[in-house]
Amino acid sequence: MRNQRNKRTKHTTKENLNAFFKLCALIAFILAIILLIQYLIDKKNNINISSKNIEKNTSENSNLYSNENLNTSENSNSFANENSTSTTSDDKKDITFNMAVTGDIMCHNTMFKDAYNSSSKKYDFSYFFDDIKTYLEDADITIGNLETTFAGSKVGYSGYPTFNTPEVLATNLKNIGVDVVSTANNHCIDKGYSGLVSTINYLDDAGIAHTGTFTSKENQQKILIKNVNGVSIAFLSFTYGTNGISIPKGKEYSVNLIDKALIKEQLNLAKEQHPDIICVSMHWGIEYQTKPNSEQKDLADFLFNNGADIILGNHPHVLEPMEKRTIKLDDGTTKEGFVIYSLGNFMADQSYPYTRDSAILNLQITKNGETAKISIDKATYTPTYIYKNTSKSSKKFKILDIESEIEKYKNNSSGSVNKSTYNTLNTELKNIKNIIGKEIE
Repeated sequence: MRNQRNKRTKHTTKENLNAFFKLCALIAFILAIILLIQYLIDKKNNINISSKNIEKNTSENSNLYSNENLNTSENSNSFANENSTSTTSDDKKDITFNMAVTGDIMCHNTMFKDAYNSSSKKYDFSYFFDDIKTYLEDADITIGNLETTFAGSKVGYSGYPTFNTPEVLATNLKNIGVDVVSTANNHCIDKGYSGLVSTINYLDDAGIAHTGTFTSKENQQKILIKNVNGVSIAFLSFTYGTNGISIPKGKEYSVNLIDKALIKEQLNLAKEQHPDIICVSMHWGIEYQTKPNSEQKDLADFLFNNGADIILGNHPHVLEPMEKRTIKLDDGTTKEGFVIYSLGNFMADQSYPYTRDSAILNLQITKNGETAKISIDKATYTPTYIYKNTSKSSKKFKILDIESEIEKYKNNSSGSVNKSTYNTLNTELKNIKNIIGKEIE
């Protein structure tokens, strides 16, 4: 009986344990299901929340973009104000730059024949400028007076009295740093109106800006403006005449002649562009005279009083003085002005006294950041001499830096000249300084 009871008790205990384990397993399973369901619910909620956040952000960004578009004026003004502040800050800084200026660029037949290479059958004037090109290249802007035409080879190259120069000279000038040339002079129409147009086209091809001669009335009324380091300069050019060669009827616009009514009209057109500086090239005066005449002085006064700031004279083929002025304007204010009455021949082959003397003028100019007024701080110059070495069969011509060549000779360094030419350079250096006057510093 006891064994049967013990068996029953063991059996009951075993069944109870099995039932307990099954219950635990069931509870564990239910808990797992609950946890899985909770996990899925949480995940879904997180996705929804994330989705909403994305939608919100998208909406906010969209609204922001929309507001930027809707408030373009406001945002633009804000941006403009930032730029304005920056610009104002920059504007308050003085701007200083250097302007280099050469005299008459002519080409007599002896010069283009010297520049011809019979092997290549091409012209090249680049060696003319080897000694002085650095003064032109290093300037912020370089100005010259082109006193010849580029009418093309078909017309035939020629020197005095009606000039037509191999057009490669334009490229050579560009390569040494010439940026702008005045073209109004007594030789500008030597090869007729077609030669004038051709000259303009070759200058355009070379990338040299120009003023003084034009292909239309519309072009005549477009003022040449160049921006130099943030300073705007308007350029004008006028000539006393064209050596008796008639300007074609109906094409009076093609050459800016010296006429006070036209000059004033052109100055007014320039002033309408609000440049910082107005620079005028004047082909005037009497050939081979080293002092300005009364007409030049009168025209200089007229130019200054009507808006010109810098006057660059040419035509006499010799140097004439320079001067810095304080000009009183109609409203009682004053401004600085500068004139050099003639820079002589930069490139030519003439034998009259002083015609081989010239100078590369260097103007240091400042625009005041506070007042925008222009000051001519310095007017210095490099004396030059057109050297012709007759002992050579080719490449005879070279434009010399006189002071540098003198120093080379003194130091027995490799220079271009002998004792006779050294003495000549010393004499011409004195002449140049006496004629132009003291440098302004």
